[in-house]
Amino acid sequence: MKSDKIQFRVRYGETDQMGFVYYGNYAQYFEMGRTEWLRKLGITYKKMEADGIMLPVMNLNINYLKPAKYDDLLTLKTILTKLPSAKIEFSYEVYNEENELLTTAKTTLVFVNMKTNKPTRAPEYVLEKLRDISA
Repeated sequence: MKSDKIQFRVRYGETDQMGFVYYGNYAQYFEMGRTEWLRKLGITYKKMEADGIMLPVMNLNINYLKPAKYDDLLTLKTILTKLPSAKIEFSYEVYNEENELLTTAKTTLVFVNMKTNKPTRAPEYVLEKLRDISA
């Protein structure tokens, strides 16, 4: 499972005056896709944080191709682009009900030791699960 899909409906509060999804909401959509992708592998932010590791975003790049609108049913595809070391990278594709590609994006996150606040290698249990899907 190098990729996963989730679906959700655009809520009124996520739109701007034109009825389009406000650009700032896409970061939250990508987080939803990423956390669900990890959860399906048995990896959660909650567990990593309990183990002293946080995973902040260090880079987000978004390409807006077409607008998503209020009440659209969106499909978000989340793709692991490569196995992590101290960083993990994902790409995203957002589609509407007509299967039109609306948005593409990439994020880079870094594993950080919460005690030292410095980058660290991905936890071994994360690497093991990711190696399993790459085999």
